[in-house]
This record gives sequence, C-alpha cells and structure tokens, in this order.
Amino acid sequence: MFFAFPLHAGKPNVERAGHLQDVSVPMLFLSGQRDKMADMKLLEPVVRGLNHATLHVVDTADHGFKVLKRRNTDEPVLEELARVAGGWMRGD
Repeated sequence: MFFAFPLHAGKPNVERAGHLQDVSVPMLFLSGQRDKMADMKLLEPVVRGLNHATLHVVDTADHGFKVLKRRNTDEPVLEELARVAGGWMRGD
C-alpha cells in the first residue's frame, strides 16, 4: 500500500517506478489529485501497466493529503483513506 507514492521530485518522470514491475503482490496507490510529486498524467499509466495494482485518487488533495474547501465530498480525507484501504484489504 502506497500513501502518496513519490513518483518524482522536481522534474516529472517515472524513474522511481521502475522497480514496481518486480512486485508480485497486490498494490494500492492512494494519491492526491494535486500531488506535485506524482503527476496524475504519469502515475495513472504507471499503475495501469502494473499487475494487480489499483489507484485511488483523493479529490483536491496534495502530497500531504491536504484538501481544498471545494472538495466534491464531505468525508474527511483521513476517513476516506482508511475506508478505501480497509475495503482494499478486505477485497471489496
């Protein structure tokens, strides 16, 4: 389970994801929509290219899971992360 996987720092690239191809267990990526260390245009295809990987994007969240007031849900971000992680572990 990856909370805010740092795909890149500074210049956007996918170099830090190379080793993930060797991971044989299911993976869950929880990432903020505005995470500057994991641009969605790069992270989404990386996750799609992995076996047994799931991506959950937290609406308006940044790398530290701070969210904007205009978020599309009233659910607190930590509750969302716990709900999604728990459901994934249960196999929901």
